[in-house]
Amino acid sequence: MALPFLFEFWAHPHQLPPDGDWRAWVILGGRGAGKTRAGAEWVRAQVEGARPLDRGRARRVALVGETYDQVRDVMVFGDSGILACSPPDRVPKWEATRRRLVWPNGAVAQCFSANDPEALRGPQFDAAWADELAKWPKGQETWDMLAFGLRLGDDPRVCVTTTPRNVEVLKDLLEVPSTVVTRAPTEANAAYLASSFLDEVRARYANTRLGRQELDGELLTDVEGALWTHAMLDQARVERSGRLDRIVVAVDPPVSGHAGSDDCGIIVAGVRMRGPVSDWEAVVLEDASIAGASPAEWAARAEPVAALYEQGRVRHLPGLGDLEDQMCRMALRGYQGKGSPDRVDALVWALTELVTAHVGHVQARVRVL
Repeated sequence: MALPFLFEFWAHPHQLPPDGDWRAWVILGGRGAGKTRAGAEWVRAQVEGARPLDRGRARRVALVGETYDQVRDVMVFGDSGILACSPPDRVPKWEATRRRLVWPNGAVAQCFSANDPEALRGPQFDAAWADELAKWPKGQETWDMLAFGLRLGDDPRVCVTTTPRNVEVLKDLLEVPSTVVTRAPTEANAAYLASSFLDEVRARYANTRLGRQELDGELLTDVEGALWTHAMLDQARVERSGRLDRIVVAVDPPVSGHAGSDDCGIIVAGVRMRGPVSDWEAVVLEDASIAGASPAEWAARAEPVAALYEQGRVRHLPGLGDLEDQMCRMALRGYQGKGSPDRVDALVWALTELVTAHVGHVQARVRVL
């Protein structure tokens, strides 16, 4: 039966290469999102021809992983690896001493470790599969050597499968114009995962930085000199606000009210007034910001949400990812992101009103620009 090996029929959209003229295809996904299967099937599509002995578009492939063992055990022999995905009449032969796969049509895939970038100096390829790039111990050096070796054929390409991490080699690759990206959370592959696994990891890691990275496949970045970091915000997170003595809704309206304008920042925060002002604790309850709204619309939407935060005296309830991403792009030299820091503006208004103004640090209407 050929149907089980027709990956285009079974694949999720994020597992299929995008159309167009690209050099690197990066699949960013959570744990278990089907990245390995997508990489293995992409290699098959490059090396296989219409019939078992026909040539494909690629003849020399590089398989690069964190270690040689990871390449062999995951990319080659794994449950979703190349051997498991190959039809019986096209299964490549594993040559252990030479660390390579050889297909019936003569195509060859060599294995390389990111611990040994110099091994990539010399060989040349017309295709490559790079797995878990964000975990590579010598990421930049290995990627550079791989890039220099991708020089055979008319259109050498690389498929990168990785759970995102805040590393320069990945961030730089995503900025290259010839890079295309597909993304998927762990749930995208739920049909092939134990339901107990999904229930457990979501219960434990939902609304945490680790969960957003490892399950949702989000790339979380901190800019140099940031006033807030994701690690700092992780320490501030709580599940419940508890009793609050005062709640405010802070609004940073857009200059205009059309669909293309900046978001209207709406932050709700509360404070527990216990003892002297220096012991007060703030809690950020909700980010109710909305896009392209007129003043009448955002005024009607401003329901109490709560938020509080300040040097270990501010806590965040779950569900504030967009606000926290903006916070981590705010540095002393200004906002290091696109658009306006509308959510951070509203947050600062709220916390200034609740806490800071009472100790005379700044006036009640100070805003972050």
